[in-house]
Amino acid sequence: MTARRRATVGAFVATGLVVAAALAFLVGPRASSEPDGLEKVAIEQGFAGHARPSATADGPMAGYLVDGVEDEATSSGLAGLLGVAVTFVVGAGLLLVARRLVHQRTAAPSR
Repeated sequence: MTARRRATVGAFVATGLVVAAALAFLVGPRASSEPDGLEKVAIEQGFAGHARPSATADGPMAGYLVDGVEDEATSSGLAGLLGVAVTFVVGAGLLLVARRLVHQRTAAPSR
């Protein structure tokens, strides 16, 4: 990959991260608090009260809020930022592993 192309890809990724982070922090906390389609159907069908808490209900970002942050909008924005960061790190890690596997297969002598 040429240096220019690498810089272009890097700029694209950086721009995508900035846009995702801005949306998560600025727009996410202002999202509707009304029930989504699945919750609405559960309420209409009368089984919404039978839901059990998930295994992560006591987690540090349960309910899309960060524990210990008093302001709900800030807490929700931080949870969004953390979600963007974790998703990026996991995705980048998987991409690096896949690239190494492909490089190893192409570098290995064929039989």
